[in-house]
Amino acid sequence: MNLFDRFGIFTDNEYLYHIAFTHGSYSTKHDLDYNYERLEFLGDAVLNLIISEYLYKKYPDYEEGKLTKLRANYVCQNALIYYSHELNLPDYLNIEVEESNLTKNEVLSITADLFESFLGALFIDQGMDFAKEFIAKYIFDYIDEEKIFFRDYKSAIKEYGDAEEVEVSYELVEEFGVPHDKTFIMSVLIDGEKMGIGRGKNKKEAEQAAAKVALEKLKISVF
Repeated sequence: MNLFDRFGIFTDNEYLYHIAFTHGSYSTKHDLDYNYERLEFLGDAVLNLIISEYLYKKYPDYEEGKLTKLRANYVCQNALIYYSHELNLPDYLNIEVEESNLTKNEVLSITADLFESFLGALFIDQGMDFAKEFIAKYIFDYIDEEKIFFRDYKSAIKEYGDAEEVEVSYELVEEFGVPHDKTFIMSVLIDGEKMGIGRGKNKKEAEQAAAKVALEKLKISVF
């Protein structure tokens, strides 16, 4: 289905949406001076603002720290990938790389990027009210049903460390792979004792994985 018909967009600026779905490889291949990265940057800010406002109003008794943790669940990469697939945004992607030649991490990253770049285009073209209506229609239900996209194991292990008055730290065990597709292995230490090892496509992801292992050893659940 046509992108504009699908989302009820009436515009004289279709070119902006072409930019929103243009990957860097397509720009390079066709000698273009644009790709979706600037709109992705803008869409990230718009999404954070709209989600923040909704959570602020929905949970008037929540303190800043709790709201921050809650927001992270709905703006994390896993959530963006889910939104993007639910809206079939990858169907509109302009790219010059076969999916078989992309790493799993690159595919996931591009899928998440598309949601933010599309939202950035909506904001520029249709304004904030339309962007809010879009997010309200397609995202707020996930907040209301308390869907889990991301569990913050690092925060949980930090809270354990603070409560037990023990030091929690991380150290890099190994990193390997080409620059655009690295894998990191991190360990989490509690008072110097190694309690978990995890891997990820960046250090933060690997730390989360290591913290999860440590929490399982400590028999601490994260909700």
